[in-house]
Amino acid sequence: MRDIATAPVISAQNLNLTFQTGDGPVHALKDVNLDIAKGEFVSFIGPSGCGKTTFLRVIADLEQPTSGTISVNGLSSEAARKARAYGYVFQAAGLYPWRTIAGNIKLPLEIMGYSRADQDSRVKKVLELVELSGFARKFPWQLSGGMQQRASIARALAFDADILLMDEPFGALDEIVRDRLNEQLLELWARTEKTIAFVTHSIPEAVYLSTKIVVMSPRPGRISDVIDSPLPRERPLDIRDTPEFIEIAHRVREGLRAGHLDD
Repeated sequence: MRDIATAPVISAQNLNLTFQTGDGPVHALKDVNLDIAKGEFVSFIGPSGCGKTTFLRVIADLEQPTSGTISVNGLSSEAARKARAYGYVFQAAGLYPWRTIAGNIKLPLEIMGYSRADQDSRVKKVLELVELSGFARKFPWQLSGGMQQRASIARALAFDADILLMDEPFGALDEIVRDRLNEQLLELWARTEKTIAFVTHSIPEAVYLSTKIVVMSPRPGRISDVIDSPLPRERPLDIRDTPEFIEIAHRVREGLRAGHLDD
């Protein structure tokens, strides 16, 4: 039996998921085994359709595995969802245009039954975390795309779950904005010490952000490599020019290439 103090926050064992479609079965995940420890920043990278988002959705109890097990904080994914163990940030910000930024952030708190005073306090706190203080009364259409994504992250942080699931949140943004949000996300992670599972298609983004990089193969989605990063937790953007960074990026690229060759 695992010691509670060292037990992984997220653990997948022999996980498989097959979708039944009119054109036959689609094998989305195959024999996935992975442990994510408390406080890790884990990125998932692989070609489109390799099961990255599907795996995140399994963690969140939005998809059910065909076989194998998934546990979150020692609970089933369903029990973890009901215990509000995680916040989820989608590819699009998904903000309601008729609600202010504060109103969007309050929505899950309203559903969960938090008091008005607690809602206001939490909104103020998370807006400060994502550097959007002063924008509470703005509407989404008054904010840039990057600011909208930061508001979406604030909404996911509002009820202070220990786990943050992020499905390619910066993929549609230009490189300059993406770099800045990467920096801000690392700063936020350092301050909150949350466990983050992050889906991306960008090798530099995966290497820059992560303590662990999970490389996935084309469908059926398998883990072809797991890379523990030797980079320090504090990372200026120019770390991307160092030999250590370039070496990790090369290994990720080789893992992606190997996954294609094995397909």
